[in-house]
Amino acid sequence: MSLNLFFFCGIEYWINKIILFMFAQQKSNFINYNRKDMKKVFILGSLILLFGIAIFAQDTIVEQVQPEPKEKKQKKQNPPIGQRLYFGGGMGLTFGSYTRIGLYPLVAYKFTPKFSGGTKFLYEYVKDNYYTPAYESSNYGGSLFTRYRLFPSLYLHAEYEMVNYQLYSFNGEQFRDWIPFFYVGGGYSQNLGGNAWLNMQVLFDIIQDPGSPYRVWQPIMSVGVGVGF
Repeated sequence: MSLNLFFFCGIEYWINKIILFMFAQQKSNFINYNRKDMKKVFILGSLILLFGIAIFAQDTIVEQVQPEPKEKKQKKQNPPIGQRLYFGGGMGLTFGSYTRIGLYPLVAYKFTPKFSGGTKFLYEYVKDNYYTPAYESSNYGGSLFTRYRLFPSLYLHAEYEMVNYQLYSFNGEQFRDWIPFFYVGGGYSQNLGGNAWLNMQVLFDIIQDPGSPYRVWQPIMSVGVGVGF
């Protein structure tokens, strides 16, 4: 629009110059000004004005048909909370002279497509026939963990766990105590079809509490199934 305004100002300027020139040529005879010259001025001015209108109309049409800028793409909305939760866990079974039955359900939340955090519960029944009488105990506890996917099938895992064990003192007395663990490691995920995953992981406890049932820096391997991970 500023270009059109400049153009019309130019037209008006040159029309005035032409008229002044013609009047200067005939100023001595202004009252009896030649109608033929006036006609020439009128025709010339009309042509210039029409040319300017045509240019303005063309520019206006071009401006009107120009497509409006595309709206900015909306940010991808996060999926509902239900779709960001995943469930899983594992079960441990050992039979023989040493019997161990364990359940380890978990639930977690995806904060981002790669980073998630959750909680896991633990219950174990243990019976050891190497002792007389046989040693029997129930262990229970829970943990908080985080996972970070490096690749679709590989992830890092960190977990803080507290487990209540039945222990024995030096004089043979039984007592229960909470034992802390801090696991670090990683795992491998294999899609089983649909939204189900098989998870295999290897962890190491870096606290090494004296009450821990694991040997020093013993790798703790587990296999579990998850839905949504």
